[in-house]
Amino acid sequence: MSEIDAAVLNWSDLGVSELVPTGTVTLLLADVEGSTRLWETQPDAMTPAFANLDRVLAEVVPIHGGVRPIEQGEGDSFVVAFGRASDAVACALDLQRAALAPIRLRIGLHTGEVQLRDESNYIGPTINRTARIRDLAHGGQTVLSGTTADLVLDHVPPDGWLAELGSHPVRDLPRPERIVQLCHPDTRNEFPPLRTAKAARSHNLPAQLTTFVGRVGQIDEVRALLRESRLVTLTGAGGAGKTRLAIETAGELAGEFDGGVWWIDLAPVADPAVVPVTIARTMGLPDQTGRSPMDTVLRFISDQKVLLLLDNCEHLLDVCGETITTLLNGCPQLTILGTSRETVSVAGEVTWRVPSLSLNGEAVSLFVDRARQARPTFRAAGEDAELVSDICRRLDGMPLAIELAAARVRALSLRQISDSLNDRFRLLTGGARNVLRRQQTLRASVNWSHALLTDAERTLFRRLGVFMGGFDLEAAQAVTAITEAEQFQILDQLTLLVDKSLVIADDESGVMRFRLLETMRQYTLEKLSESGEADEIRDRHRDHYVAAAATREANNSLVEWAESEIDNLRAAHTWSVEKADFEIALSFVSSLQRLWVHRARFLEGIGGFDRVFADMRYRDSDVATRVWVRAVADMSVLAAWITAPASLARAEDALGTARDLGDQDLVIWALTACGGLSYYSPEAARRYLTEAAELARAVGNQPMLCHVRGYQAFAANVAGEPLTSRLAAEEGGDIADMIGDRFMSRFCRLWQGFALMAEGNISKACDVLTSLLAETQAENERMLTLIGSVGLSNAFAFGGNVSAAAEMLQSARQLTAIMGGFHEDAIFNGSALVAVFADDCIAAKEAAEASMECAVSERAMYVRSSLAMPEALVGTGDIVSARRWVDENLTFVPGWFRCHALVTRAYIAIAQGELEQADDDAHESLAIACEIRAYLQVPDALDCLGRLAVVAGNHLLAARLFGAAAAARERIGIVRIPALTHGHVEVVDATLQALGQNEFDTAWTAGAALSTQDAIAYAQRGRGERKRPASGWESLTPTERNVVELVAEGLGNKDIAERLFISPRTVQTHLTHVYAKLNLESRIQLVQEASRHV
Repeated sequence: MSEIDAAVLNWSDLGVSELVPTGTVTLLLADVEGSTRLWETQPDAMTPAFANLDRVLAEVVPIHGGVRPIEQGEGDSFVVAFGRASDAVACALDLQRAALAPIRLRIGLHTGEVQLRDESNYIGPTINRTARIRDLAHGGQTVLSGTTADLVLDHVPPDGWLAELGSHPVRDLPRPERIVQLCHPDTRNEFPPLRTAKAARSHNLPAQLTTFVGRVGQIDEVRALLRESRLVTLTGAGGAGKTRLAIETAGELAGEFDGGVWWIDLAPVADPAVVPVTIARTMGLPDQTGRSPMDTVLRFISDQKVLLLLDNCEHLLDVCGETITTLLNGCPQLTILGTSRETVSVAGEVTWRVPSLSLNGEAVSLFVDRARQARPTFRAAGEDAELVSDICRRLDGMPLAIELAAARVRALSLRQISDSLNDRFRLLTGGARNVLRRQQTLRASVNWSHALLTDAERTLFRRLGVFMGGFDLEAAQAVTAITEAEQFQILDQLTLLVDKSLVIADDESGVMRFRLLETMRQYTLEKLSESGEADEIRDRHRDHYVAAAATREANNSLVEWAESEIDNLRAAHTWSVEKADFEIALSFVSSLQRLWVHRARFLEGIGGFDRVFADMRYRDSDVATRVWVRAVADMSVLAAWITAPASLARAEDALGTARDLGDQDLVIWALTACGGLSYYSPEAARRYLTEAAELARAVGNQPMLCHVRGYQAFAANVAGEPLTSRLAAEEGGDIADMIGDRFMSRFCRLWQGFALMAEGNISKACDVLTSLLAETQAENERMLTLIGSVGLSNAFAFGGNVSAAAEMLQSARQLTAIMGGFHEDAIFNGSALVAVFADDCIAAKEAAEASMECAVSERAMYVRSSLAMPEALVGTGDIVSARRWVDENLTFVPGWFRCHALVTRAYIAIAQGELEQADDDAHESLAIACEIRAYLQVPDALDCLGRLAVVAGNHLLAARLFGAAAAARERIGIVRIPALTHGHVEVVDATLQALGQNEFDTAWTAGAALSTQDAIAYAQRGRGERKRPASGWESLTPTERNVVELVAEGLGNKDIAERLFISPRTVQTHLTHVYAKLNLESRIQLVQEASRHV
């Protein structure tokens, strides 16, 4: 072998085939990073560089017993085979340490059974997998498969170490591969992420900042179980690594669940009733009227292929069992992976106990990896390696305990760590028999860490257990620092706890926040209970968050802070209720009103009030009257936002009490609450809200007036009164802008956009709603975004841009899906309108039916008022049902909705041959439109009257009406509904034929020259005398009112006659009637009277 040792063993050499490693072989595959670019940019250097590479290979490969097949490999790549994995690793290290610049090698190592293509070349899965592993590496990087890494774990070259890079998908291969990097002080060890294809993020799994060590076979086992069973629970002690194993497994399976992978952390949840809420919130699903959080989750998942990871179930076993059973029964493609210290014990559950790490391999690797994070220069060789093994063994291979021990290498030697375990750990492993051994093991580790703390650190540590979900420095100072000395020490002590890995610091949000691992928090709560100060600390915790919420409510900085502190806020409220501090509990929930509204947490806010009112002890409590009134009002306002069931009687009792107290601000808010609960009873809502606005104006309460005017804008929209709605919205918005209430500013602009649409200003409505949506989306105000999207879709549909309307609705539909189906009735309502304008009346009918099915009872009439069902029915040929629908609507619809219904019935009546009914409906629609300034339907009404004029043979009138309608339609920016206006072109053409081109053009032009108001007046001539009083302003006909308005504008009789297509004598006759009805004698008096009405 001496001659062979002197040179590289090339398989093409005579006799070398006899030395070919067979059976299980370790292959080294390498290539040159960026060789093509190097040849282009440094051609002169590359020839000697490759010669140098060949020379290095000739020297290094035989030293380590490698065999290199010259004919295997393409371009700049090469293959070397080894009988022992450790030889391959040593060879790779020597290659990377060699002076090869400008060449940098990418090296991959894998061990497996090989197949020979002939006597001198390998083929098959092993060499293919090795090549793919090499492709993951960067220049200068050596990566090993998990198989090879396990073989060389105890045989790494001196001073070298292995770094876990996790499991990664490998191109063209069916399963991910665990990848390990070979590191050494003489080589580069920091590289970008491996060169893997980036899969789309389809999960909310938390990013892991540390490497995942070991457990590859366990991941495979759990993954196999999940493919066979829909419910798998990982059990084991706290700190056994259940969560990390579950997250790693879920991450590898993410690509198999196109509906997503959702991690639900139940650790902060103390109240079983909050479990469904937590799941819904984690999935981004808000509260929904008339539907429990569980129903919302079921509807969202439905038949999607979803993996749900329920983490930390042990303290909520009963509710978790019920929740899991409900979800699996209702969602056929759902798979659940749980973690718990105990089995959940439900039918179909497969339990898998998470074992400790293997002591000779995984546990030691974990310790070394975490120790290097704490002290980068850490090495474990010789006696130190034995100490590490001993520490891991005596910690029973528990990951949490190992990580805590490893973190101590910053301040302690391995011998000191081992000695500390001698003093504490052995005693705790011999604890009571009714405590599980694995719990004793975890307690040993935590007790040991606790014993290393100073008295001051221990005091702070146990007090921090009261926090839920994290805290900031200000909260830590307020809650845990009782004495003045503790106030000064808190920052230093907290920093020490962070350094000792007992508290985790996180500054991702830009503000440093701290948290305890749940296992640690449970431990601190035990210590807090033993200390006798638990009640005091909980009181301080509650008092801090109550005060902080009140302060932030006053300075408008509540919402974002409250969202980040939601777990602490819930805990503070729960403690208040447990102690029967009902006045504090109610005030606290009221102070969070902006959070409940701005972030659509309506049901959570209502639940906070309900929990107090439903407590049997509340009846005997002594809650301040003002606190009760505000709580009832706040709860009623929340219910009004989502049309949730609420007691108007209780709200009215609160209103009466507020009046008795003489507290005008409370009266205003109680009136607002009553008005909100009466939204869908327009007269009642108008009465309450009008008084609220007048009182707010009288006492100068601008913030309250802003809210009331916003709610008036919505109430007027429900009542079909666009002018009233717009004026309220504009005033409310101006006040909101002035006082800096951005949410109410956007809320008011939302209804301003709807009002502008009904008034007939489509272009401006689109502008308002478009700018509004840009803001609400940026602020994550889902409720306003959803309603605004529907409004903008409606505006686009009326304008004939059905593609934009449909796209807007699709965006809204995606949002309502995220929100768990909230406001689905509005989505389907909008879909029906879009389909009608697209002349797809079958789809419109289906959408309209779906809208009615989704609508809660309180909203049903409102939804029906604006639904395009009759148009859809006409388009599908069901005229009778369309007529029945609109007839029923006209028994209750108000305002603009009545204009719409009347025009629709007019067209249906024409189709049914009821021309007089059609004439009456069209004229009444115009009269109402003129009265409430809602002009959106005016062009359709004018076109309808034009058709009736054609039937009556009055083609001149018809041409003027058609011209007026066309001009109004262009000004407003709307198109015709195909189903109702079918044949319009033919009717206009018939009019042209009857009149001739010149006369038709003259009449058309005259009609087109009319303003919308003038067109209405022209169409209404001769009508309106019926059912009017004999005198007073209300006795005037629409034409007489139009004459008066033109007089007020300063026009003479001749100009008025030209505007209205009547003679000056007729104008004078109208004026004579007006003077008599109003008991006036001069034009000046008429102008003065008109100024009070017009």
